This record gives sequence, C-alpha cells and structure tokens, in this order.
Amino acid sequence: MAKKKSKKSEKKGLVKKAQAAKDFAKEKLAKKKPAQKELPAQELATKEPAKTDLAKKAPAQKELEPYEKRYADFFDRPFGVDEYDNGKKRFCRLPAHVIVGTVSAIAKVCWRYEVHNRHSLEVLADRGGVVVMSNHTSYLDVVFMYLAIYPRYWPRFVARDTLFEANEALAWIFAHIGAFPVKRDTADRTAVKRAARMLKNGEIVGIMPEGSRRGKGSVAPRIHGGAALMARMGKAPIMPMAVINVDKIKKKGERVRFPKVTVEFGNPVLLSDFDFLPKDERLDACVWYALRECFALFQGKAPEDVDMAALFPEDKDFTKEFAEHPIPRLTSEQVAELLK
Repeated sequence: MAKKKSKKSEKKGLVKKAQAAKDFAKEKLAKKKPAQKELPAQELATKEPAKTDLAKKAPAQKELEPYEKRYADFFDRPFGVDEYDNGKKRFCRLPAHVIVGTVSAIAKVCWRYEVHNRHSLEVLADRGGVVVMSNHTSYLDVVFMYLAIYPRYWPRFVARDTLFEANEALAWIFAHIGAFPVKRDTADRTAVKRAARMLKNGEIVGIMPEGSRRGKGSVAPRIHGGAALMARMGKAPIMPMAVINVDKIKKKGERVRFPKVTVEFGNPVLLSDFDFLPKDERLDACVWYALRECFALFQGKAPEDVDMAALFPEDKDFTKEFAEHPIPRLTSEQVAELLK
C-alpha cells in the first residue's frame, strides 16, 4: 500500500513539474512579443478612414449648368448637316422651320431686308465649314445674320450663356434653332471644341467676337481671339459680313423704326495668312483684320480707312503690321481651291 501511494505522489509531482515548465515557456514568449499600444480615440479616428481621405483628394466633378443638363444633346448633335463623323444624327428641324420661317416673313415685310454677295458664302459652305463673323451693334444683328444664311443652310450661332439662363422659353428657342452657349470673358474650351467639331463636319458657325453691343451695355467691346481659334481648330476660313441699318431700328428712348436692312458678305480670310506674326498675336490679329473688313462693309468705306484704334482703344492696333505686310485679298473660289 505504501508503495502504491509513493508511485501516485511521484506521478502528481511529475505533472506539476510539466505544468510549471509550460507556464514558464508561456511567460517567456509573452515577454518577447511587444505589447500593442492602445491608441487614443483621436489617433484611431485619423488612421481609420483611409478611403475618405482618398475621396477628398480626388477632384470633384464639375457640376453642369441647368441649361447644359437640359439641352446638351442639342448642342452636341448635328443641325446643319444630317450626320457627324462620330455617328450622331441631326435633331428635328420642325420647330426651327416654324420659328425661323415666321421671323423671316415678319422681317421681310417690316424691313425689306436684302442679302448681297451671298455667293461668296455659298462657294465656301458647299465645300465645308465656315466661320461667319460680324460686328455687333444691335440685338437684331444675329436675326438678320441667321436669315441671310437660311434657308439654304442651317447655321449654328454662338450665344452668350446668360441668354440661356435668363428665360426658359428663350433657351428652348435657341437650342431648337441650333445655337449653343459660350461663357463670356473666359476661355470656354467646351464652346471652342463644339464649334471646331461643327466646322470639321461642314457646318456654318456664326459669331460676333466683340462680345457686347457697341455703345450699349456696361461692357466695352473688345477683340477676342476665340473666333480665330475656332477657325484654326475646325480648319475653316472666316467670312466677314455686316448688317447695315440694323442699328437704326430701335434707338434708346425712341420708337421702333422700319429702315431697309441690308446684309453684305465680304471676302474670306485665311488664318494661315497671319503666320508672319509672333504666335501669341496671330489669333487676335486675325480677328482684328476680319473685324476691320466687317466695319468697312458696315461703314461703306475701304478697310484701310476704318479707324480701328478708335473702335478698340484698349486693344493692340495692327494697322502698321498690315501696311508693311498686306494680307492677300482672295475670292471665295481661290480660297476653296487652296483648301482642297
């Protein structure tokens, strides 16, 4: 019996020793591992939202103007041609036929308007895109510019963005007759790209590069090179034109008058003719020259007799440069041959 008890006690002793060895080993391992430091709540908050930090760094998408959301499809689809090279089809012209046809009938009766030298435009428009440019003296300039091109062609006109914002009915009309917006006094890349796409696909783009009506409003007319940039990107010639007597229809404080209105097209202008100038001046010089042609038509005088320094006192006067290096005066037929 004594022997059995001693054997049991030996077994118990061995188990205790084995357990003690295990406990010692665990303690040793625990000492080797560095204890995880408990971070304060503020540090946890800063380390945890890694995804939100990335979201903050990502550039926010520019929110579209309300008129862009409603009418972007009209701005980006063809109107003067049936289809673009990207496969987009022309939108319906029925509202435009009603609007422009009605306005044309009223203008014909009230102001007996005539168009001179339309052939100069037709020669170029039949071969591809054209930028039609005019000086700006009245709200009605654009009406007679449009009517001078219609009905043989359906032009696209650049209109300042505030006209699309001012009135929903006006925005609807502009969109349905092929106009598209430009942000005034900014480098509006969207408008320039749209115009270039229209020109490359053979459409006519109308623009008044002064940006404001002469003698009216708070903004003084300035020379902006955007029209020449559109022509360069769209690989198109510029066609100067003028609407004569339109400024006599409604003068401030006076009743509406009914003078005979004449629309006259000039000779085309090629951007490549201005390559002799420094690169940073070519676009403005081209618009300056084309506007001088417009004012010559409007005032009924030779382009060299137009006082551009008086008309645009805040812009560079290129009279000396063009006197020393005359720009060749080409007919539309000659320009069409050069552009083949």
